[in-house]
Amino acid sequence: MNFGQIVTAMVTPFDAHGEIDFPATRNLIDHLIANGSDSLVVSGTTGESPTLTTEEKVKLFKFVVEVVNGRVPVIAGTGSNNTRESIELTMLAEDVGVDGIMLVTPYYNNPCQEGIYQHFKTIAAATSLPVMLYNVPGRTVVSIDVDTVVRLSAIPNIVSIKEASGNLEAMAKIIEQTPPGFSLYSGDDALTIPVLSIGGAGVVSVSSHVLGNEMQTMIRNFKIGNLQEAASDHRRLLPKMKALFAAPNPSPVKAALNLKGIPVGGVRLPMIPLNDEQLRSLEQALAFNEKVVASERGLALKWL
Repeated sequence: MNFGQIVTAMVTPFDAHGEIDFPATRNLIDHLIANGSDSLVVSGTTGESPTLTTEEKVKLFKFVVEVVNGRVPVIAGTGSNNTRESIELTMLAEDVGVDGIMLVTPYYNNPCQEGIYQHFKTIAAATSLPVMLYNVPGRTVVSIDVDTVVRLSAIPNIVSIKEASGNLEAMAKIIEQTPPGFSLYSGDDALTIPVLSIGGAGVVSVSSHVLGNEMQTMIRNFKIGNLQEAASDHRRLLPKMKALFAAPNPSPVKAALNLKGIPVGGVRLPMIPLNDEQLRSLEQALAFNEKVVASERGLALKWL
């Protein structure tokens, strides 16, 4: 399956009571598709998946599939450190019509490479959906070794990996040693162009919530050979991307969306909202139109 160039790891909107806000989710989906998202990841880390119940996740998957209505692929975050639980959630996600699943490396258990391989292999065998692996050792401690990724890429429906290790050498080896149909996506917004330059397919992005069309322009410039323009785009966007990760994700991007007049609410504990100083820094870094900030700041603070 072709997930496109920019896969947005979508936030989960909450209402004033901390429950999933489905009308706001509808609005967010339409915004993301109009703003350059080629695919959507639902209930990933950015979607605060650790705080969502299984029932909430399935309702969210179903709702997003219905609202998207085939406009872009919908990828369900169904990974965990419990293989059986991941299989059950994957089957429920498949039943409601998602287009693919994302499986994070098992965290906390600290499995060996053979355990990681068997975990992913077993889940993949339980579904006909295409599988995107997610390697993020900064959160899971354990990393998927290159050799393990190569082994997994031989499984027909394991078709992609989101690489958030920051290790370009390892990424280059994965791209070189996996089959032509296997794709690698940067898991770091700031590494989009470097990853494209070694043969990556694109980025699984958080910044695309607010910078999606600008990122699409950057990628387009790179792909058509306007390298100076792409490099300039990259340098211009880097401070904005950095600002969107100045506090633990997804607090900054939710604040940014609220400031832009796209209400997504606050975050669930143990995440906390930005403080006033952080909010001011975010406003300055993203250089929002002053009129927009003036009119929406109160709304943002209300949600946060």
